[in-house]
Amino acid sequence: MVSSLSQERPQASAGAGAGMRDPFFDNAKYLAIVLVAVGHSWEPLPGSGRLVEALYSFVYAFHMPVFIVIAGYFSRGFDMSPKRVWRLVTGILVPYLVFEVAYTLFQRAVETPGFPLTPADPYWILWFLPALFLWRITTPFWQLVRWPVPVSLAVAVLASMSTGIGDDLQLMRVLQFLPFFVLGLRLRPEHFAYLRRTRVRVAALPVALVALLVAYWSVPRMSTSWFFRSYGARQLDEPVWAGAAMTLILFAAALVLGACFLAWVPRRRLWMTALGAGTLYGYLLHGFFIRGARFLGGYDDPFLEIPAGRIAVTLAAALLVTALCTPPVRRVFRYVVEPRMEWARAAGSGPETPTYAQPSETYTERRQRELQGPANRPGRPDRGGR
Repeated sequence: MVSSLSQERPQASAGAGAGMRDPFFDNAKYLAIVLVAVGHSWEPLPGSGRLVEALYSFVYAFHMPVFIVIAGYFSRGFDMSPKRVWRLVTGILVPYLVFEVAYTLFQRAVETPGFPLTPADPYWILWFLPALFLWRITTPFWQLVRWPVPVSLAVAVLASMSTGIGDDLQLMRVLQFLPFFVLGLRLRPEHFAYLRRTRVRVAALPVALVALLVAYWSVPRMSTSWFFRSYGARQLDEPVWAGAAMTLILFAAALVLGACFLAWVPRRRLWMTALGAGTLYGYLLHGFFIRGARFLGGYDDPFLEIPAGRIAVTLAAALLVTALCTPPVRRVFRYVVEPRMEWARAAGSGPETPTYAQPSETYTERRQRELQGPANRPGRPDRGGR
């Protein structure tokens, strides 16, 4: 999902030529989108039980933070140049508006005839698109501030303690998830390479097991609403200080579990690698199927109340989102998910000229490299398309 959402070129893997996709990130995005779809498929399960709730809490503790960290990592070269702003609008805002209308019409058709169209209040899963837009346009600021991650974490803490943040553009989520995006901006390739070490991969297994046990213990003691970052502490009937504490605890938990997840993501090219380039399609489209199944009574079958039924739902969600990431689906929906909209560009602006800024570069680093001139850019082609 991130490559499509962020509209940036994935970093070339070690030893690969410039401009080649790194299989690691595509594999990570595919596995993460499977977790997203599976988590959404668990939500409507009747009487899901403590085990499913524990798995749900475990997955939600890190799957969106992983997405957001990677999105931040691939936003490192973003500036406010006309070319990049155009890509931001056509790659994020336009699909958001299209799918906001589509999901509104869908909701009206299957459940609520009078369901309002409210672009300022994103429909369910669509919150991530305007959030990414807002995070990205602030990238130049986070590249300049001295302590970006602590500052963004302070913003998230204050948001969780606030009572005056409205629902427009899911601003509460935008602010509480902000530290993960800023962290991604600060990461370097060596940070991901560190996760490849054997001792890290070995340690990831017992850490994940302990986290599962903690999730199981926490089910009757903690609301899963904390993981959504949609509410402040007062809205969850908790004291204000709990908002600050939970923000810090969940941030630490997401970092640890996200590292465990990434440590076991395959680094080589596999069957799933090509699907990782189409995760935006799976993300935007799977909601129609899951919400449709819920609205049309698909979750009312008593079979879903037994373990075999819950396993069947999990496998069905994984297969569904996998199918939605395949090239045939991408070809059909490309014009609404990744519109180029050259017809809307001002006359004389010319075609988009791609750049080869790597995601490991900050904006300042890229500008310094560009000022050196082509002769001092080893391994970088002077022209070419994405």
